[in-house]
Amino acid sequence: MARYTEPVCRLCRAEGTKLFLKGERCNTGKCAVVRRAYRPGQHGQNRQKVSEYGVRLKEKQKMRRIYGVLEKQFHKYYENASRSKGVTGEAMLQQLELRLDNLVYRLGFAPSRAMARQLVRHGHVLINGRRLDIPSAQIKAGSAITIHEKSLDFVKKVREMMGPTLVPAWLSADHDKLAGQVLSVPKREEIDTSVHENLVIEFYAR
Repeated sequence: MARYTEPVCRLCRAEGTKLFLKGERCNTGKCAVVRRAYRPGQHGQNRQKVSEYGVRLKEKQKMRRIYGVLEKQFHKYYENASRSKGVTGEAMLQQLELRLDNLVYRLGFAPSRAMARQLVRHGHVLINGRRLDIPSAQIKAGSAITIHEKSLDFVKKVREMMGPTLVPAWLSADHDKLAGQVLSVPKREEIDTSVHENLVIEFYAR
């Protein structure tokens, strides 16, 4: 399975903002954006004039990198959203939020989406009591998400290092039992992601 394998801190510096790709490290003084608040590369400190196309491209790249999705799959999310009823941008965000790896991260079972993806791939996560190892799987409202009993000790140690986690209102989580549930499909105002999805839609619809 293809995935990004280069240093992820470069992605945050390229976007000029924290994408929280390395969990707790992003909240410390070691964060690359704090230490070097300019783009990577030898011309990173030069000022650049960005065109309208560049603004939309940058927002698309930012949104894609936050959720850890490669371009081909990301474009499929746009195509599915454009065929759905309602606002295309909101529908696209809902698909990304209902990915299994994102749900594991949102529930506070992992400090980053990358680690949540690893937990899923290695069979540590159960959906309605059944093991599911596909990070991109779309999870429906009402589904229960739990950690496999053989993995409880490991995930509890990870939780102890993470500290308190704020769980969105459209999810419920029991961190003592390492269990959660998708209460509903999230509305746009319930999705805490700093992206302008309308620019992403404009990029693909051009």
